[in-house]
Amino acid sequence: MASSCLPLLLLLLLLLASSSMASAAIVEHSFTVQDMTVRRLCRDQEITAVNGEYPGPTIHVHDGDILVVHVSNKSPYDLTIHWHGVFQLLSGWADGPENVTQCPIRPGGNYTYRFKIKEQEGTLWWHAHSSWLRATVHGALLIRPKSGRPLPYPKPYKKIPILLGEWWNANVVHVEEEGLATGSGPNISDAYTINGLPGNLYPCSQNQTYTLKMARGKTYLLQVINAALNNQFFFKLANHNLTVVAVDAVYTDPYVTDVIVLAPGQTTDVLVKADQPPRSYYMAARPYADARPPIDFSDTITRAIVVYNGASPSAAPLMPTLPPFNDTPTAHKFYTNITALVGARHWVPVPRHVDHHMFVTFGLNLAPCGLPNGTACGGPNGQRLSASMNNVSFVIPNDAGLSMLEAFFHKVKGVYSTDFPDQPPVEFDYTNSSIRLDNSLIFAPKATSVKKLKFNSTVEMVLQNTAFVSLENHPMHLHGFNFHVLAQGFGNYDPIHDPKKFNFLNPQIRNTIAVPVAGWAVIRFQANNPGVWLMHCHLDVHVPWGLAMGFEVENGPTPSTWLPPPPHDLPKC
Repeated sequence: MASSCLPLLLLLLLLLASSSMASAAIVEHSFTVQDMTVRRLCRDQEITAVNGEYPGPTIHVHDGDILVVHVSNKSPYDLTIHWHGVFQLLSGWADGPENVTQCPIRPGGNYTYRFKIKEQEGTLWWHAHSSWLRATVHGALLIRPKSGRPLPYPKPYKKIPILLGEWWNANVVHVEEEGLATGSGPNISDAYTINGLPGNLYPCSQNQTYTLKMARGKTYLLQVINAALNNQFFFKLANHNLTVVAVDAVYTDPYVTDVIVLAPGQTTDVLVKADQPPRSYYMAARPYADARPPIDFSDTITRAIVVYNGASPSAAPLMPTLPPFNDTPTAHKFYTNITALVGARHWVPVPRHVDHHMFVTFGLNLAPCGLPNGTACGGPNGQRLSASMNNVSFVIPNDAGLSMLEAFFHKVKGVYSTDFPDQPPVEFDYTNSSIRLDNSLIFAPKATSVKKLKFNSTVEMVLQNTAFVSLENHPMHLHGFNFHVLAQGFGNYDPIHDPKKFNFLNPQIRNTIAVPVAGWAVIRFQANNPGVWLMHCHLDVHVPWGLAMGFEVENGPTPSTWLPPPPHDLPKC
């Protein structure tokens, strides 16, 4: 009897989904992904891009719209697209991470992403989620409120997407492959960019500087996106204050500052009033990095020019004074001063009952070198650089023959396990630099491990950085959900005293958090979206090393809360 009811329930689910889709406006795009040659830093460089654009096309949608994107992969690489920060409620097949929610689109292949934007407004973005292709395969995804719904801040004269990125004088796929082959950190980028242009502090870039014109007296919304692979950024506009009104597409209490900080994956919307004398001003970004070895970076500055209407063309633009690259106090002040706008559309209060308490340590590790003839690898002590969460170094199942989400839907065993631990296997002094190369702790086993969650259960995670190899600030991104940031701080988390600091009133809500260097953060989210969801460091150098984990969220109690069947054109492995 139960088996005969199953097709009827699936049909009901499909009818519910189709009726929901039918009532919404459809926004349709076509993405052709292929290699193109662009000139930067005195040389021609072949990159992979969408529709011949770098950065790629900006997508404009309204809350409630259905977004349909036809992807044609004419590049020589496997490819997926991730819609960073989109909830993908009951549309996990469209989330994008390679071999997690779908197998890759092969060269010459096609796939159509189709999903509904539901109860989200603000600045998000899209990017490739295969190897290092997101260095050049990315663009803004801007969600407007439903028609007739006002913004919770003064309406700006114009909205301007500002994408911060990185540039390599090399094929980025090869850069990643070379780093993995040697077991060391990959080569660092050659420049940083604003809207794809490095700015005139770099060689041969005098005419490769993004320029924005402003009218005095008008207010502009800068929709700032950190699309870089491996660097956080300080960002300033000379002689102007920035009023933060949203982060990660969630409205915030207005916060006035002269500098903002963004980790890779994060977005920040700031209002800027053009209230200065009519001349030119630089907007500029430089990396925020609290450690050098073993992952180096280029301490250089990318800048663009803001030109007031009527400005004298002969006057040199004013340059802002940026914080030093290792100014952790300034970064921490910004990250901890953001609060949510209580009562704004789509604001949700903090869930107070917790079903799953998790304490998760993470950071870099080492793995045995494994090269033949006793050859040393490029990591510390001649080993390979690795990474882990709770001493599990995550392996994406590239050779399983199906994605993790397909394994979940079809109940196929052996693709991943559901034994990700709630605690690290041993307790230690997590942020003490003396453990940097402790051989008894630093080697983590490889596994494809997830945490299994009941539908609608609430998860609280203490995210604890460790001092293995190097003290770092790690940006952690959760697919499929936003989370409340209850507190963050330095050192080892104190389960007795630190909960007294929790903000239950108006904590910021994000999809990506920069966990403080040698510190911790506490987040909480409700698992109301069935499927398999990745949580990982958004420094791309760390993902293939294993700084990731997964959540398996069970289906809900009714057909309307079940993950629907996979699309008919889902790529095959």
